[in-house]
Amino acid sequence: MMENEYLKKKRILIVDDEQELLDMVVSILEENGFFNVRTAGNVKEAVTIADEFCPELAVLDVMLPDGDGFSLMKQLKSKADYPVLFLTACGEEEDKFKGFGLGADDYVVKPFLPKELIFRIMAILRRSYKEENPLVKLKDSEVDFERAEVIKNGEHIALTAKEFTLLSVLCRNAGRIVTIDVLCEAAWGDNPYGYENSLMAHVRRIREKIEKNPSKPVSLITVKGLGYKLVIEENRNE
Repeated sequence: MMENEYLKKKRILIVDDEQELLDMVVSILEENGFFNVRTAGNVKEAVTIADEFCPELAVLDVMLPDGDGFSLMKQLKSKADYPVLFLTACGEEEDKFKGFGLGADDYVVKPFLPKELIFRIMAILRRSYKEENPLVKLKDSEVDFERAEVIKNGEHIALTAKEFTLLSVLCRNAGRIVTIDVLCEAAWGDNPYGYENSLMAHVRRIREKIEKNPSKPVSLITVKGLGYKLVIEENRNE
């Protein structure tokens, strides 16, 4: 698969309270080959969609009717760590600095040229997903990160947002121990303490989806007292 084709299949969430701008951005993206796009008009709607959609890039307006893009970014990143591009009004320099300070990947000033938006989105995707493979082969199953699902015995099994996040972190560190603290922080945000039991429950459900025998796992291994390790058989792009 060519790099651009792979990157253009990424799930993109656009959040802005101006419907005209949302329609314009979706149109720009579709004209450039991005068809896996969802939109939201406020913070509440964005969080709900993100939980189900599992975006891989978020484009956020700074000013929203029920909050702001900065607080929304914090909520989104507490569940899964993916890049964020901010849309800022012309002349609002403080918004740019604040966004970068909170972990934003880039910004685009309104009004913007379609080519500039696409250029910045592609640049972010290349930086963020350069080494990531959409299909990962395990001993008894495959994980399709494009579709957020596991394929086992011909069956397609959907992953929840938390399962997707945990598997993404484990996959990026395949063959290495990922500590309990790191996994909890990835899934539950800045204050991960007290989530160990929840992590164990999610690991158990992941094993039910990826393992032939979840009680005797061969792909998602427990490293007692430390964390977990994902054993990958083969990585490939298709």
